[in-house]
Amino acid sequence: MKRWVRKFQLAGRGVLSGIRGEDSFAVHLPAAVLAVGLAAWFQVSLVEWAVLALAIGLVLALELANSALESLAKGLAEDRNPAVERALDMAAGAVLAGSLAAVAVGLLVFGPRLWSLWCGLN
Repeated sequence: MKRWVRKFQLAGRGVLSGIRGEDSFAVHLPAAVLAVGLAAWFQVSLVEWAVLALAIGLVLALELANSALESLAKGLAEDRNPAVERALDMAAGAVLAGSLAAVAVGLLVFGPRLWSLWCGLN
């Protein structure tokens, strides 16, 4: 049991390190909070909550993986290395793809509700 507790402690330390050390979380975390706030306000369905949670989790996990790869690359390769740069570009692309998917989820879940709200105000 102690081994599992230690694993969770290390994982938590990694999450905090990513949040504190990476600028991208300054965008991703407020977006996640906004999505959760809108979901609560609009009282979305359980399935919509699940899809939103998966989208948020995907983006944050991809950002953590990208940050870990960047940190590892900086620690191992002092000289410019095209293979390392390519790997870093692909990891950043994974974050972009996940973020675009999350935006699509947000538009599908919140778009019609926000549109109805907007049209009702005019």
